[in-house]
Amino acid sequence: MSIPTPTPSAVRSHRRETYKPGATIGDWRPEDEGFWQSTGRTVAQRNLWVSIPALMLGFVVWQVWSVTVVKLNDVGFGFSKSQLFWLTAIPGLTGGTFRILYTFIGPIFGERKFTAFSTIILIAPMLWLGFALQDTGTPYWELALIAAVCGIGGANFASSMANIGFFFPKREKGSANGLNGGLGNLGVSVVQLVAPLVVTAAVLGAPAGGPQHDAKENTDIWLQNGAFLWVPLLVIMALLAWFLMNDLRVAAAPFSQQKVIFKRKHNWLMTWLYVGTFGSFIGFAAGLPLLIKNNFEAQGYQATTYAWIGPFVGALMRWAGGWLSDKMGGARVTMLSFVGMAASLVVVVFALPSGGDQGSFWAFFIGFLAAFAFSGLGNGSTFRQIPVIFRDQHMREAEGKGAEAQAAALKQSEMEAGAVTGFSSAIAAYGFFFIPAMFAAMAVTNALWLFIGFYATCLAVCWWFYARPGAEAPS
Repeated sequence: MSIPTPTPSAVRSHRRETYKPGATIGDWRPEDEGFWQSTGRTVAQRNLWVSIPALMLGFVVWQVWSVTVVKLNDVGFGFSKSQLFWLTAIPGLTGGTFRILYTFIGPIFGERKFTAFSTIILIAPMLWLGFALQDTGTPYWELALIAAVCGIGGANFASSMANIGFFFPKREKGSANGLNGGLGNLGVSVVQLVAPLVVTAAVLGAPAGGPQHDAKENTDIWLQNGAFLWVPLLVIMALLAWFLMNDLRVAAAPFSQQKVIFKRKHNWLMTWLYVGTFGSFIGFAAGLPLLIKNNFEAQGYQATTYAWIGPFVGALMRWAGGWLSDKMGGARVTMLSFVGMAASLVVVVFALPSGGDQGSFWAFFIGFLAAFAFSGLGNGSTFRQIPVIFRDQHMREAEGKGAEAQAAALKQSEMEAGAVTGFSSAIAAYGFFFIPAMFAAMAVTNALWLFIGFYATCLAVCWWFYARPGAEAPS
């Protein structure tokens, strides 16, 4: 399908347009090769490379509880295993809910302004958490409330991913979304790797407060450092987003226009698939530290040593999934993802301790690493599928109706794809809540078999609608 050439008025507008950092851009044509090479690529890359670390910090705040809970009882809090799993699950509930709001709010107010705002407000839960951790008398309900507020950090993903997709042409959307989402997802690994290191010494000095005593290790730790460390970084990234990013008028849309996605069948189908990929990634990331602690710590394996590696692998594979999908098609990569995740979890099931059997930590851990890797592939491929599906369908409907109709169809498809990207990520974020909650409410092996069954349904949906010969929406 050819892209309509710009009209003379569009060319004149381009000459007057400013593309400086902080500006609102009206004329944006990434599919126009001349515009892309002369102007578009530079602007798009600048916005991408500011978006990535801002999104990474959002994931840090969202996932800080997954590593914090590991040490709570060691310093004197005294919560049950079920209570600790619930503290890791609660941020997923608020994160998913606020993602729904963020999906539609960003295009209303402008993504540059909203990125800065949504980053700076994350200072509040980090400060609250840091002070609460210094008092072992802090009640459970307050810690649960802090966990809920931390969940807002996860909402940044919805607006960020919807925004970045507008900047890039179709042929580069997979890679761009893969980089933004994949490197942003690294925030999970960053917090699980860095937080256990900074709590071991008074690295933030006297203003951060005094130590707690780790009875298990018989040493002093500064648990609050795992929260306070991120405050100055959040300030810096909010300022960079405000001064260096751009708002695109083409991305602006009131909710009255965006809500059309709820009538689109492929919004719901792609949301189902993304629940399977990203929901697994973020839920496993939240639950893995406690799974290691509860099942293998007695054998000498520490959650803080190993847990960060899985999300790290999954985040990097997200970029690979986007890049590979640009080459061979997103649906094929998505199917590979579900087959791989199912096989990986079968390994995990049989590696867990059972009865008198102590299980095999290394089989368990390698199985989880593979599950993270395949979930990352699927995270990248599904977000490549969404813009392709909506663009192709709208452009087919406008075929033969002239350049003006095609241009309007292209703009509509971009708006709908952005909204679907955000909405699907919102629903999938509930995996952060449901997976640790299921681990808390039932036997871990039973939960894993349920996930495997769910992947089978995802595989069937992807094959029927997107991958088989003659599929309704090949992508």
